[in-house]
Amino acid sequence: MATGYGDLLRTPHAARLLGGTLLGRLPNAMAALAIVLYLRSEGAGYGLAGALSAVYGCAVAVGQPLLGRAVDRRGQPRVMAGAALLSAAGFGLLAVVGPEPLPLATAAVVLAGVATPPLEGGLRALWPDVLGREDRVQRAYALDAAAQEVLFAAGPLLVTLIIAAASQAAAVVVTGLLGVAGTLVVVTSGPSRRWRAAEREAHWLGALRSVGLAVLLGAFFFVGVTLGAISLAAVVYGDAHGGGPVAAYVLAANGVGALAGGLTYGARGWPGQPERRLRVLSVALALCYPPLMLVPAVPWMLLLAALSGLFLAPALACGFLVVDRHAPAGTVTEAFSWVVTAVGVGAALGTAAAGVAAQQGGAVAGFGVAGTGAVVATAVLLSTGRFLTAPNLDTRQEKDPNRAVEPRFSSTHQA
Repeated sequence: MATGYGDLLRTPHAARLLGGTLLGRLPNAMAALAIVLYLRSEGAGYGLAGALSAVYGCAVAVGQPLLGRAVDRRGQPRVMAGAALLSAAGFGLLAVVGPEPLPLATAAVVLAGVATPPLEGGLRALWPDVLGREDRVQRAYALDAAAQEVLFAAGPLLVTLIIAAASQAAAVVVTGLLGVAGTLVVVTSGPSRRWRAAEREAHWLGALRSVGLAVLLGAFFFVGVTLGAISLAAVVYGDAHGGGPVAAYVLAANGVGALAGGLTYGARGWPGQPERRLRVLSVALALCYPPLMLVPAVPWMLLLAALSGLFLAPALACGFLVVDRHAPAGTVTEAFSWVVTAVGVGAALGTAAAGVAAQQGGAVAGFGVAGTGAVVATAVLLSTGRFLTAPNLDTRQEKDPNRAVEPRFSSTHQA
């Protein structure tokens, strides 16, 4: 396993692109907590602080596909660097004005969120050019999915450290600056500067005109529901089992399971069509989340939480490969950005649904929402298999209708 990932990271530009993207995406893991803690320190109530944090999340969901489409049309450096600077300006404005006047604070949060550069989609668009072979691209997607677990564990910790060393306002400002730093690492690299999307057909739906991609986004939405619900349900479970760090332990165990599963999945090549493999992985995912409803004692709960995460990163990694295969030509960054939006909106709704359910049925009901999300995601993939048997040739066809469609990881991303 170490040899395979070492070979991947020794590929020219690979470590820089992955590291820069993770650095630039730290705001995604830091912003919600940094905004809430800062606004609370300025006298805002939990309701207002939570509402503005939610506004930030919604703004990110709106901005990602819009900026992704702009990247596909104009390239990465100009769009991403400009967006990162605007997002940092939004965080800076919020740190200056605080919660009052509310319209200005809201505008600052919206700007910070909607201008978040689409680094996730951008990196996944670059991998085929940088790595060249499907097996290496698949390994990169697995490493990407696994690294997200580290990212979202490190983000809140970094917010806490900045507040301890400086202030809540400093945590907000640094959140924006980290996004700029990571973006600059990526967009000043050779692959990012050279990358151009394939020639695209003018269509107002953009990437969404692919039926296969629409199916995938539906499945990713319900995976997001699962992720949002388990976060809320873990807190409810922790409160019922002594409070303290129990909720963090449950979520950390889930993350460790996902990290282990993702690294193991990416360490080898997999035969056959990824569309079929995704359905198998989704079934495994759907089987692993409902047992959390047993809410056993903490040691057993940690084991179940780790098991529930085991197939999460592999399913995401395989899903990324399928997204790349079904995105219409010239829309790959936009397509991956829609994935970010689908998961983010699903997570927000999953958290809300789990909260309502937990009010009535406690942690059991909260984890029930998480399990339901995984089951419905699987049902979407299994019931729409005819749309995911092969890449959508109609939407990826070249100008010459008799010319075979090339797989993305061979040539369609070349400048």
